[in-house]
Amino acid sequence: MFVDIAKIHLKAGNGGNGAVSFHREKYVAAGGPDGGDGGKGGNIIFKADDNLSTLADFRYKRKYCAENGANGGASRCSGKKAPDLVISVPKGTLVKDTETGRIIADISDDEQIVIAKGGNGGWGNMHFATATRQVPRFAKNGNPGEELDVTLELKLLADVGLIGFPNVGKSTLISVVSEAKPKIANYHFTTLTPVLGVVRMGEGSSFVMADIPGLIEGAGEGVGLGHEFLRHVERCRMLLHVIDVSGSEGRDPIEDFIKINKELAVFSEELKDRPQIVVGNKCDLIEDEKLEEIKKYFEDKGYEFFPVMAAIAEGTDKLIGSVAAHLAKLPAIKKYTAEPKPVVDYTVKTKRPFNIRACDGVFFVEDAPWLLDVMNNVDPDDYESLQYFERVLRSSGIIDALVNAGVKEGDTVSVYDVEFDYVP
Repeated sequence: MFVDIAKIHLKAGNGGNGAVSFHREKYVAAGGPDGGDGGKGGNIIFKADDNLSTLADFRYKRKYCAENGANGGASRCSGKKAPDLVISVPKGTLVKDTETGRIIADISDDEQIVIAKGGNGGWGNMHFATATRQVPRFAKNGNPGEELDVTLELKLLADVGLIGFPNVGKSTLISVVSEAKPKIANYHFTTLTPVLGVVRMGEGSSFVMADIPGLIEGAGEGVGLGHEFLRHVERCRMLLHVIDVSGSEGRDPIEDFIKINKELAVFSEELKDRPQIVVGNKCDLIEDEKLEEIKKYFEDKGYEFFPVMAAIAEGTDKLIGSVAAHLAKLPAIKKYTAEPKPVVDYTVKTKRPFNIRACDGVFFVEDAPWLLDVMNNVDPDDYESLQYFERVLRSSGIIDALVNAGVKEGDTVSVYDVEFDYVP
């Protein structure tokens, strides 16, 4: 079963909690705090797998959770770091934020990409010992891991895409110029899924061709199978537009060409200007005079036209030679650029979740995962950045909550990985 879109939920591992522990040893009167730090939560990583060709596996498993980091232990023992969860997808898979449609990553090469980051481990009580606080009976909880819904969208990696109406001979053509073995029959929509084939031009020279299921009028707006598979044409460096010059289906080949290009433009403005070569198939079923008229029409429009008889591989060598020459001049297969997260103005006064926990003069701001995004953009050495952080704390009500909890000047406020002394 060919599946090229899937929606899944990702949850990276939480960081382990820091430990509250005190050194106990004979003849050691005041061993002091020795609680270790929690381990880091596991990341969720995506990598490309050449052995996969569809997203079918994601139809049956929709939720992926990495392990949490282990809690810290006594004797300054840190918790174990959780292993990363590695998810394999076919090459050419786009990872998008389901809520916003933002492109998070394009999995098109062998590079592994972290999609959801695990939380850092919390500090043990050994970090909170001071001259005035020699017996800290508290530790810091681990940070939560990132959690999000993503949409996986497969866009095949192919140099050349075969497009055209159903039953014009696209499957036959790819079967004779490559090692692909698509289903071939004399009825519409024989090809129900995209088929990839490697066209070999000689030692060390080859390119990938994709047979896209037949398009019909209205495909750009979701009619027939075309809308479902037009996305696979988007990466193709050039297109071979196959037409049935004999009109054996009762259609005019020139009108077919115009209609398909109109659907490409409706689906994507970029596809409208993609380089095209016109392939006139079934030319053995048409008079030479009529074939010359069709050829002249396309050449006058600036297109290269190649008459072929795909069933017996007549004219295909010349066609493939021209395709290879064009590909040598074209840029590489398109790779999508990851888009930055949308900027959120956290200084706007609004109610956001958080919790205040006070212990021995230290006030912990917890259960506020939205603050992690803020802190990633705060530079402690930059005055304006610190002012922004203070405005966020005030607009979200955290400062008021700290005052209500009894914070006093000089008390320590701990916000995940940031600590500061409270100054009213």
